[in-house]
Amino acid sequence: MSNPLDASAANNDLPMSDLVVLDLTRARAGPTCVRMLADWGAHVIKVEATAKADPRIKGQNTQRNQPDFFNLHRNKRSVTLDLKKPEGHAIFMKMVAKADIIVENFRADVKNRLKISYQECEKVNPRIIYGSISGFGQTGPYAPRPGVDQIAQGMGGLQSITGEADRSPMRVGIPICDLTAGMYLAIGVLTALHERHRTGRGRWVHTSLLEAMIGMLDYQLARWTMVGDLPPQVGNEHPINVPTNLFPTKDGHVNLAAGGDHMFKRFCKALDCEELLEIEDFRTNDLRFKNRIAVNEAVSEVTRRFSTAEVVAKLNEIGVPCGPQYNIAELVEDPQVKHLGVTWKVEHPELGETEINGNAINIQGHEKGARLKTPEYGEYNEEVLKSLGYDDEEIIKLRDRQVIV
Repeated sequence: MSNPLDASAANNDLPMSDLVVLDLTRARAGPTCVRMLADWGAHVIKVEATAKADPRIKGQNTQRNQPDFFNLHRNKRSVTLDLKKPEGHAIFMKMVAKADIIVENFRADVKNRLKISYQECEKVNPRIIYGSISGFGQTGPYAPRPGVDQIAQGMGGLQSITGEADRSPMRVGIPICDLTAGMYLAIGVLTALHERHRTGRGRWVHTSLLEAMIGMLDYQLARWTMVGDLPPQVGNEHPINVPTNLFPTKDGHVNLAAGGDHMFKRFCKALDCEELLEIEDFRTNDLRFKNRIAVNEAVSEVTRRFSTAEVVAKLNEIGVPCGPQYNIAELVEDPQVKHLGVTWKVEHPELGETEINGNAINIQGHEKGARLKTPEYGEYNEEVLKSLGYDDEEIIKLRDRQVIV
């Protein structure tokens, strides 16, 4: 696209190709939101602080070609801008006037100090959709606190229901609060965008790591708020349906979900252990739930007779949900995973052709993929500034004054 701030000059026909997004985010939650928009065609300009404005940038810049950064920031253009300088602020506001969406994860005091809050941006562009992610919310007693995934997993209750019973609370193996907050914000931004089609007005859309984590608790929270049932840690088991667990096999482990009474009968038939159906304590799911230790031991004895592949084949044939327990190296070699095309080929400056995690959404008639590599720091400075009317001499002066680098 010759003009990054003119969506009408789009060179793709993806669903969001008519949108311009200003990305002020860092870390993971905010970039996760923006990645969803970028993957589906939005023209994203990643506005990065200069090293003088934010010394942390120097360290971050050395990580640009690492898997994490490379995976998070594909399909974007990068500009550098010192928002603390009047010239930098003026440039940003010119960008705001042409944009559809802003996404940021500054603390409230920071965006107010920089004069880039929704209230300031709305004055320049009443149609702007302004998306914010924080640790604990934009207001309230915890609003000023820094928030990261680890803290939100604990305060959001997830660690209390993760891990083995009678053991220490356990962190989930991915930054689940960051990722879900980013996805929630993306949904919120698109909801506000849909409303804008009717009203012509923008909105401030915000969520937090804490709200996202509590939202993901789903029925586990409702168990407590509705009937006073405090969910415990149950390891790999399902909180209610038994047997649902990770069970040993001859050559590894298998996950299976045979908690419903009809599923348990199918399981027993498929693995030739129908004698389990005659045990009084195993006759219904309620009884199996009360006697879950004995049930798990009995099922483990059965699954140990077979290889993982045998269990998976036998149970899938009869309609009992099951599957192997993969590590990441194994999962990318699975034929169904390959068929789904969950990874995208990209060109890496040091590794050559490699693969990154793709987008889990499929839209009929549209091809997914990485249209733009992860940008170099400030790679599109000149292109963006010229689209705003700055000439070569003015750009040199901005660089000399370290408004851009």
